[in-house]
Amino acid sequence: MLRLILASQSPARTKLLTEAGIRHTVLVSDVDEDAVQARYGVTDPHDTALLLARAKAEAVAALPEAEGALVLGCDSVFEFDGEAHGKPYTAAVARERMLRMSGNTGVLHTGHWLVDCRDTDPDGDAPGTGATLGTVASAEVSFLDMDAAEIDAYIATGEPLHCAGSFTIDGLGGAFIRKVDGDPHTVVGLSVSTLRGLLAQAQVRITELWTAS
Repeated sequence: MLRLILASQSPARTKLLTEAGIRHTVLVSDVDEDAVQARYGVTDPHDTALLLARAKAEAVAALPEAEGALVLGCDSVFEFDGEAHGKPYTAAVARERMLRMSGNTGVLHTGHWLVDCRDTDPDGDAPGTGATLGTVASAEVSFLDMDAAEIDAYIATGEPLHCAGSFTIDGLGGAFIRKVDGDPHTVVGLSVSTLRGLLAQAQVRITELWTAS
């Protein structure tokens, strides 16, 4: 049976795949994101998202458990005023960012990287392509005006501290989003239509991963 491994510990990403009917398992990488960025010196938010997605996918693809599977790595970076915003981790950082974001617009970049770990034996019936490829899906996010009390209440829930850009669209943070220009799944952290395109390049139809198939 065709296997897809999600190289991400994000509950939102695995929930999205589950709700989209896509059969998968989760195997988290031990990638040090700061070390990867320091090594390559990438500062552009778009490129950073792709670089980290690739690092996660390739780290998991190198594990014995990934043999014979397709591995998908994802990473999201929020671009605001030309700056790259990852996870804030602290309340102070989240508050400063959200006060600036109030009533304004930014771009959420989600990098996707797919590695085909299936057998590529040219003398057999192996379906593997050896593909290792990726792309970035981006969506513009516009925020409503948020007052300080609302921001503090939101931060107190802990939700924004571990989300790129200090917000979610599929949780409490959705109350502060005015509109999204682009694929909303991108803002969650994984574009299903982008995954479909990557799978096609590895000669796999996404329907082969549907749980109902």
